Amino acid sequence: MRDSDVAPVQPLGTAARHASLRVPVAAPHDTVDAVLAAMRGQDYDSAAVVAVCRAGVLVGLATIERLLAAPGDRTVGSVMDPDPPRVAPGTDQERAAWKAVQHGEPGLAVVDGQGRFHGLIPPQQLLGVLLEEHDEDLARIGGFLHTTAGARTASEESVARRLWHRMPWLAVGLAGALLSAAMVAGFEDQLVDNVAIAYFIPGIVYLADAVGTQTETVAIRGLSVGVGIGRIATREALTGLLVGLLLAAVLLPVLVLVWGEPALAAAVAVAVLAASAIATLVAMALPWLLARLGFDPAFGSGPLATVVQDLLSILIYLVAVSLLLG
Repeated sequence: MRDSDVAPVQPLGTAARHASLRVPVAAPHDTVDAVLAAMRGQDYDSAAVVAVCRAGVLVGLATIERLLAAPGDRTVGSVMDPDPPRVAPGTDQERAAWKAVQHGEPGLAVVDGQGRFHGLIPPQQLLGVLLEEHDEDLARIGGFLHTTAGARTASEESVARRLWHRMPWLAVGLAGALLSAAMVAGFEDQLVDNVAIAYFIPGIVYLADAVGTQTETVAIRGLSVGVGIGRIATREALTGLLVGLLLAAVLLPVLVLVWGEPALAAAVAVAVLAASAIATLVAMALPWLLARLGFDPAFGSGPLATVVQDLLSILIYLVAVSLLLG
C-alpha cells in the first residue's frame, strides 16, 4: 500500500484537475485483510475505491463494498474490476463525470496513454462537476452568456442595459418585417387572383421557425458537452432536409384533397421542404458567425435567425407560387 501527494495543478475543466493521488492504492497480490488494515488511520480524499496498480500502471479498481464482502485471504486482484472506466488527463470534466455515471462507478481513474495512474476523481468531485455543468447548460439553454456568472449578470442588469442589449437586434427584426411586407406586395397580382395563397404563409413561417429552434437546441446541448458544430453539421443538415421531405409528403396529398388545387399544394410543399432545410443551416450558422464577429449570440442569434428564416421562407413560397401557378 502507498499514499501519494495530491496531483500537480492541471488546466481548468479537465479530468486531471479533479484527480487526486490521496486515495488507497494496492498491488494485485495484496490480500483484502492487508489492504483494509493499511487503510485504517489514513487520511484520504476518498476511500470509496482502491486503485490497483502494478509498477505505477493501473490494472483495476476495487470498491470498498467488494473488499468488505470478500474473504480476508483473497487477493485484491481477484475482487477488482479489471476493466474500469478510465479517462485521459486532458479529458473534458463533464465527459469524465458522465463516463463514471454511465458505468455506475463511485470513482473514475485518470491514466495516460501508457496506462500510468495519475489519480482518482472522487465521487464528491464527480457530483460537483455535474452540478457545475448543469448550471452552465441551463444558462446556455436559457439564452444567456457562456457562464453561470454571465447568466446572473444578464438576469440582474438594469432596464436600460436590457434595452441596450436587445433593441438593436429587435430593430433588425422590425426591418425584416417591413421587408417581408414589401415582398408580399410584390406578388400582389397573384394574391388578388387567388387569395388562398395568403392562407399558407403563417404556417410555412411557423414550420421554418420550429425546425430552426429544434436545431438550435440540439446545437446548444452538443456544445455544452464539448461537441462542436462541425461534428453535428452534416447529420443535422440531413435531418432538416428529411424533416422537410416528410412534412411536404404529408401536406401535398392533404392540400390537394382539401383545396383541390394541385399547383398551390405543390408550391406549399416545395416551400416547406426548402424552408426546413434552410432553417436548419441558418440555426447552426448564425450563432457561430455572431460569436466569430465578437457579438453575444445569446441576444442576437434568436431574433436574427427568426427574421432570416422568415424572409427566406416567404420568398421561396412566393417564387414557387409564381412559377407553379403562372
